Amino acid sequence: QVMLVESGGGLVQAGGSLRLSCVASGSIWNFNVAWYRQAPGKQRQLVAGMTGGISTKYADSVKGRFTISRDNAKKTVYLEMNNLKFEDTGVYYCNAVNRFDSAQEYWGQGTQVTVSA
Repeated sequence: QVMLVESGGGLVQAGGSLRLSCVASGSIWNFNVAWYRQAPGKQRQLVAGMTGGISTKYADSVKGRFTISRDNAKKTVYLEMNNLKFEDTGVYYCNAVNRFDSAQEYWGQGTQVTVSA
């Protein structure tokens, strides 16, 4: 069992930046990791993902503005968010899936990001 704890959310003006962190309670070197966002009244959607610590993918809406990274030694996943827009508002969730056993999937409790127009 791995627990994920997100932090770094908050209220920011449009055009501003935030960095989210997701700290795992155990090793995540063999996990694919991702950040999802759930806006009010909408389904949870993938924002950024990283597989194998090298390959990344981003939602079209955040390409060029968001960057996902990880530090396996610190058991932490980051999401750097720049040039934030009002539509980036939502609860951001950290996700980790074991690359060798997809049944091992974990979610954090989420952190709220609110971007004021």
